[in-house]
Amino acid sequence: MASRARVRAPELVGKGGWLNTGGKELTLGDLRGKIVLLDFWTFCCINCLHVLDELRELEEKHRDTLVIVGVHSPKFVHEAEHGAVVDAVARYDVAHPVLDDPELVTWKQYAVRAWPTLVVVDPEGYVVAQHAGEGHAHAIATLVGELEAEHAAKGTLRRGDSPYVPPVAEPGALRFPGKAVRLPGGGYLVADSGHHSLVELAEDSETVLRRIGDGERGFVDGPAGTARFSEPQGLALLPGDSNGGAVVVADTVNHALRRVDLATGEVTTVAGTGRQWWQNSATSGPAREVDLSSPWDVAWFDGRVWIAMAGTHQLWAWDPADGTVAVAAGTTNEGLVDGPADEAWFAQPSGLAVSPDGQRLWVADSETSAVRSVAAGTHLVSTAVGTGLFDFGHRDGAAEQALLQHPLGVTVLPDGSVAIADTYNHALRRYDPSSGEVTTLATDLREPSGAVVVDGDIVVVESARHRLTRLRLPEEAVQVEAAAHRTQRPATEVAPGALRLDVIFTPPAGQKLDTSFGPATRLLVSSTPPELLLAGEGSDTALDRELRLNPAVTEGVLHISAMAASCDDDPAIEYPTCHVHQQDWGVPVRLVEGAASRLPLVLAGMDG
Repeated sequence: MASRARVRAPELVGKGGWLNTGGKELTLGDLRGKIVLLDFWTFCCINCLHVLDELRELEEKHRDTLVIVGVHSPKFVHEAEHGAVVDAVARYDVAHPVLDDPELVTWKQYAVRAWPTLVVVDPEGYVVAQHAGEGHAHAIATLVGELEAEHAAKGTLRRGDSPYVPPVAEPGALRFPGKAVRLPGGGYLVADSGHHSLVELAEDSETVLRRIGDGERGFVDGPAGTARFSEPQGLALLPGDSNGGAVVVADTVNHALRRVDLATGEVTTVAGTGRQWWQNSATSGPAREVDLSSPWDVAWFDGRVWIAMAGTHQLWAWDPADGTVAVAAGTTNEGLVDGPADEAWFAQPSGLAVSPDGQRLWVADSETSAVRSVAAGTHLVSTAVGTGLFDFGHRDGAAEQALLQHPLGVTVLPDGSVAIADTYNHALRRYDPSSGEVTTLATDLREPSGAVVVDGDIVVVESARHRLTRLRLPEEAVQVEAAAHRTQRPATEVAPGALRLDVIFTPPAGQKLDTSFGPATRLLVSSTPPELLLAGEGSDTALDRELRLNPAVTEGVLHISAMAASCDDDPAIEYPTCHVHQQDWGVPVRLVEGAASRLPLVLAGMDG
């Protein structure tokens, strides 16, 4: 067995305490003898949700020897609320212990710099590997197998005795509903995300008329009673569809679009393969042959179904006429950049709505706490409300200084203004394009994620209250005390001038860097504000780079995107298995004389 670097693991500390343990407080001592995988996550982060799904198979296969511990490390103020973490653990079916660390104590002890980050601790309490981003499940599975064999031989492996205690599920017709759509004949179709199905409700928004999907997580087409979804979210009526109409569904965790025949309830897949899109995957082609990534909402706009592709920070479009799908806007870089569609940056677009005249697509861009729009025809992208990844809050007034907190939905009102499901502020907000003002329409909603206009009222999807709530549209705004926030994530102190950026990547055991289709690695660097970087921005293939920071800019954010491809390192294997590892870092930095002149970021491995 090859020797590996080991560092003593710091203790697990979090003011919010433990979830999924039956009330027991865990320590690393309690977990001694187990292989421990620490998953540093936050529930707003789409990449973190991808990792939760990546780890399900590993967790089940090695439940006897492996303990996954989620360390919830918030970005937004709302995510530091203990009740919100409890909801998120239930919403996403997290089946392992979770430490609620609202003050980022354990995050800092482990020197974590990105969501998600995975840290492997061996049965003797030493850190032996770290991985940032997605695509590492296969590497961790290999390492877990090695650690099982190594520590079984040493007598330091303890089997059985899992600390996980499942919570008691609350009954109800809806469980964390995502979006809703008004049906042509009246009533509502609701994406019942927590029950992996769709529910048709009567006019009272409570009486269940039928359920589409059998309620189990899966990817199955067919009749309403046997079809399966996985955390569906967005819904849109397909125009001109015969036989009583049809709805297209953003089947988020299945990375697919599904079509539902409203007359029969029959479900068919119209786009996506069920596999998640990765860098170098196709970006256009026959819809059933192209991978998608966490489609979160859908809307009919400019002659196609536009898709809020949260997983790639883009907008895509599906054309039902010719059965194709393609990128419509965005570069996969995460951030807030306006301009032509192929140059714009988004950050987890999660809600879509079309203006009454059909000339503008409104976008809830959740991670930048922004409302964006796309113009019909030109597809030029612009921002109405929001400033970037790290500024958020609840502040009304002129749009250029107004603040939202992780909005998931937008709905166009009869007068052309936009109602915003301001999810993490538990509020319904309004943006008026004619006046450029942002106001608050309602508060005391619990994680609103979408809304539907009905006869002058607005029906809000209260996701964390598991219901639809009908409200009168008020003539006057609600008065709310203004609040502005920045992420609690600590800034990294670095020296002005030369800064060495090192992205560490060690291929998994038995694999090597894959150069069969060109360079195996890619590194993209930019900054906010752009003036922070005097040199070193742009894309290249090397995973290390010399940056030069502007001493006149005291603080900012370095945006770093890294990708590495690895394949089986055995010439005897005719068809080697290959994997893509990728991560985007947004690293807040503060320039301080005499501070560090090197910034190490671990994609996979250990920083020597």
